[in-house]
Amino acid sequence: MAGRAKGSQADGVAALRRFQRGSARIDLTFAKQVLRAEAKAVANLTKHVGPAFLKAAELILKRGANGNGRVVGTGMGKAGLMAQKFCATLASTGTPALFMHPAEAVHGDLGMVTGQDVLVVFSNSGESEEVLRLLPSVKKAGAAVISVTGRPNSALARAANIVLEIGRIEEPCPLRLAPSASTTAMLALADALALCVLKARKFTLEDYARLHPGGALGRKLMQAQDLMRKGERLVLIRETTPVGEALDRMTKARCGAAVVIDARTRLRGIFTDGDFRRLMLADPAQFRARVGAHMTSPCRSIGAETLVAEAQELMGAKRINVLPVLDRRGRVVGLLDIQDLVSWPVL
Repeated sequence: MAGRAKGSQADGVAALRRFQRGSARIDLTFAKQVLRAEAKAVANLTKHVGPAFLKAAELILKRGANGNGRVVGTGMGKAGLMAQKFCATLASTGTPALFMHPAEAVHGDLGMVTGQDVLVVFSNSGESEEVLRLLPSVKKAGAAVISVTGRPNSALARAANIVLEIGRIEEPCPLRLAPSASTTAMLALADALALCVLKARKFTLEDYARLHPGGALGRKLMQAQDLMRKGERLVLIRETTPVGEALDRMTKARCGAAVVIDARTRLRGIFTDGDFRRLMLADPAQFRARVGAHMTSPCRSIGAETLVAEAQELMGAKRINVLPVLDRRGRVVGLLDIQDLVSWPVL
């Protein structure tokens, strides 16, 4: 044991000397070696995806299914950053998750962990003192422990309920010290775990949109019913409504169109500012005419669950400014107006 440690230390010193003697210029050949080393570390993970991986995914799925259990990720240094990314991916795909820093945990943050939770510990060596001292308290609370490590015989692995191994990985760092290939492997394995849970719980596009309301992604997933005009801003008229009355109501609602419906609120057509202008140019005496004689029918419409991005695309392709919004029974429930999308980025 002492011989191996001494030899390993000598190798490290020799590597350091070579590194210090090397050129100060950026070595593109070495950059490619780093990428190949990290790609190899990820590719080798497939042989570690088996019964233990299945048990871990099922445990996370089961604990989070009823909304009581959560995933608590932890780890020190670079491994801790991988744990944070894992928790962020889980939370954004519907599995309650949070990160607990191991140094803060022993000063009170252990109160975050309940007996319903799953603690997922990231540590390549499996011997990090900061994470090992958490385990007795966590297990006493009743939480399950999953370890993500490169050492299946480490203290962490022996204490865990489930061990997810990344294998023995040699870091491409010239000093063999800075974690890179090992953390890349951790991240890839964690992503596989999180996405398997997402798939198993049948997480939908609508679920994803609900958790991502902000930013470009949230806008892309927003539905027509989230932006459509309704209530006082929605003008609903019948085919027998006089053109003048329709125009008055459109003006008060500050809307460029009125949706024509039947007695059951089903779509019959649409009457727009453009229809009115054409009518007046053709015959100003038609101001008292019925809307039904001059509306656009049939007209384009969309469902309430249509994505705003899809509605934008339809408006652009057909060069129309308004789209009646229908529920699943074909009844008019709103109107999507181009005016409400002026500040909306094209997606």
